[in-house]
Amino acid sequence: MIYFDNAATTFPKPSAVIREMTKCMREWGGNPGRSGHPLALSAAEAIYSVRVELAEFFDMEKAENIVFTQNCTHALNLVIAGIARYGDHFLISNLEHNSVLRTVDNLCRVRGMTYDMFDALQSDDALLCEIDGKIRPRTRAVIATHASNICPRRLPIREIGALCRARDLLYVVDAAQSAGIYDISMKRDGISALCAPGHKGLYGPQGSGFAAFADDFDFERFFGSIYGGNGRNSAERDMGHEAPDSFEAGTVATPCIVGLGAGVRFVKSLTRARIEESEHMLYRHAKRILNDIQGAYLYMPEAENGSLLLLGFHDIAPSLVSERLGALGVCTRAGMHCAPTAHEALGTGGDALRISFSAMNTLDEVTRFMHVLGSVI
Repeated sequence: MIYFDNAATTFPKPSAVIREMTKCMREWGGNPGRSGHPLALSAAEAIYSVRVELAEFFDMEKAENIVFTQNCTHALNLVIAGIARYGDHFLISNLEHNSVLRTVDNLCRVRGMTYDMFDALQSDDALLCEIDGKIRPRTRAVIATHASNICPRRLPIREIGALCRARDLLYVVDAAQSAGIYDISMKRDGISALCAPGHKGLYGPQGSGFAAFADDFDFERFFGSIYGGNGRNSAERDMGHEAPDSFEAGTVATPCIVGLGAGVRFVKSLTRARIEESEHMLYRHAKRILNDIQGAYLYMPEAENGSLLLLGFHDIAPSLVSERLGALGVCTRAGMHCAPTAHEALGTGGDALRISFSAMNTLDEVTRFMHVLGSVI
């Protein structure tokens, strides 16, 4: 099997991730923060150690500002709903996944808010100029992806963060396709809240994710959207405004969280720089071979590097190509990829084939994939 659907979830997972999760469930999988017995305390200590690991990884000082979620979509919903107030105005890019687009659009309809889009496919300077020009008196936040989930476009997060700081705006980053691959610093990049999945570039299990808040984030102005028990202040009706407990209602997914911690350590052992270069090498190799395949073409062919490619075909539907590839043991993803405005911006007609890489893939797999692709189309 050749697995090129890593933008959806990385596979296979490192053996250390599987071992850590299995150990958790066999030896100390108590309910963290709910009891004082050794199994519960061991689980709580393990979860805190992952907070520390993530805080260090993303250049934060406060480990308690890591709030665990079930995935990146959950994290984005938590953050966007938590900062939104009646009458607010948001700015988002035209490359956003539905986890941002639908969340913002629905909040605007129920809370009397508004939003505008900026073009993420233009040059960085033009992008920054457009953002600056669209800021209104009621603009509260810029919410944007770091790396697109369908094309090799990375937004200049450091420069956007600096602009947001200068204009006193919150900056929320969707790192679904970048966490674990590209260098991200909460401090340097001026990020107010970073949302990421555990199961993609951090090589953790599905069911893991988090929202990381800046060290100086004002939680008094932030409201949770999920309520229930958290093991603290149980007599109070209000969840409070203290990270992380006020925003982690219910039992957290301890095995998934410790698996995420093992995934982070796997990434650190390889280094983000090596992973980035490996994926870029696969991307460049695929681009070279694609030039020799009749009937296929590449969206954004001018991009020199990336972690994924988006393909179209002259005489066959991309969804049918993906189906036939799957029958031959090649895993890809076709369709709209939950990013309708991104497909509109790229002019795909709503259907394209995505191949996406991870640190587990090889040049030989790319070569074999292209041979199979040529035979299919």
